[in-house]
Amino acid sequence: MSKPIPQGMHSVTPHLICAGAANAIEFYKKAFGAVEKGRLPAPDGRIMHAAIGIGDSTVMLVDEMPEWGALGPKALKGSPVVSPDEMQKAMRQMKPTQKASA
Repeated sequence: MSKPIPQGMHSVTPHLICAGAANAIEFYKKAFGAVEKGRLPAPDGRIMHAAIGIGDSTVMLVDEMPEWGALGPKALKGSPVVSPDEMQKAMRQMKPTQKASA
């Protein structure tokens, strides 16, 4: 029987899009002791997929690829993360049964 979560992964795995994924990997190695698990370069040298381990977690990274709609915080001029105020507003709008599983 297949597992919904691959061995060594958790139920949520961050996938980062960044301008300069190779530099980001080196930064995470120095800052957090990350271990590079794998890297798949594109023909033009950009990183199409990479995985690093930080502690017991995996973080996936790719270079920005605007032609595929893959934009990072620099291109977006900010982080594509929901603000706390927006999250609280969404939580207030949820039905009680949705809140229990959220």
